[in-house]
Amino acid sequence: MPQSRKIIVVVDDNPVILKSARNVLMKEYDVFTVPSGEKLFQLLGRLPTPPDLILLDVMMPAQSGYDVIKTLKLTPDTSDIPVMFLTAKSDADSEVEGLSLGAVDYLSKPFSAPILAKRVALHLQLKHQKQALKSMNDHLAALVQIKTSEILKLQEAVLKMVARVVEYRDDVTGGHIMRTERILSSFIGVMFENNTYEDTLNGWDVKLVVQSSLLHDIGKISIPDAILLKPAKLTEEEFAVIKTHTTVGEALVAQMCNDNPDSTFLEKARIMASTHHERWDGAGYPYGLSGTEIPLEGRIMAFADVYDALTSERPYKKAFSHEKAVSILREQSGKQFDPALTEIFIASLERPRNDEMKTGRVGQ
Repeated sequence: MPQSRKIIVVVDDNPVILKSARNVLMKEYDVFTVPSGEKLFQLLGRLPTPPDLILLDVMMPAQSGYDVIKTLKLTPDTSDIPVMFLTAKSDADSEVEGLSLGAVDYLSKPFSAPILAKRVALHLQLKHQKQALKSMNDHLAALVQIKTSEILKLQEAVLKMVARVVEYRDDVTGGHIMRTERILSSFIGVMFENNTYEDTLNGWDVKLVVQSSLLHDIGKISIPDAILLKPAKLTEEEFAVIKTHTTVGEALVAQMCNDNPDSTFLEKARIMASTHHERWDGAGYPYGLSGTEIPLEGRIMAFADVYDALTSERPYKKAFSHEKAVSILREQSGKQFDPALTEIFIASLERPRNDEMKTGRVGQ
């Protein structure tokens, strides 16, 4: 199938120039001639596709060529059309003005037919190369997006595998890591809706932050089975060992960060691992941070971690009801938890519960 001919539009109020330009170009291209900017825009509205190049006079009665090119460049459908000025204004200032408005070339009248033909061919070739480069870049961007998506899926699969390894050792709290991931995702969503700590949240890749939470208890992998799996309340000495899961987790993830210095989600995971047991009043561990000294990642992880612990059964306690857990959260607001986040977190818990009530799946 033969390649379609390029479309050239010549705009000039001088019919002699229009005829001369058409005669030079018509053997190679489909040439349209119009006597004014107004007629140009009417023609553009009728053409099935935008022209490949516009030859534009500067000095025209109603609209100057400068006014016409300004409109062309401000209109999305025409902004990428190459415009070449074809004018009797040959001074340097006029040429600079035309080029600064977005023209690709500036050819003085009377023009040389061979030069006009060569200049037109050159700019059509440049346009073709520019389109080919854009197409290549778009294709590469699509490939990068596909590969990035594959890497993120693999990354998430590895994280979940690591999380399950931790939980296989700790059958007492099985499912905790996956549940807290879901809780955290809903929590952050409601924080966004309420513009809570928006300056910090706007700098987050939320999906990666939620993924990071999968590693918040990774330090438990170092806790001896006799303590981790003890079916009774821990002694003070045993609890001191349990506390080390925060610093061990921080060290493990920090090593991963060193091996992967560009991995943002690992830095978030390190923060969550080390600070999710800090308390707003400073009585938490391992560093005794208080208030906003505790990174936001640690503060939000604390809510998800404690709520799931409260509503899950343990050998030494029964699971609390949602209502009882919410009551405890409110009691601890400003003590264990960030008071600015308490009601936001509770609201995030209510949303999935309300959805379940609508579908009749509560407690199933």
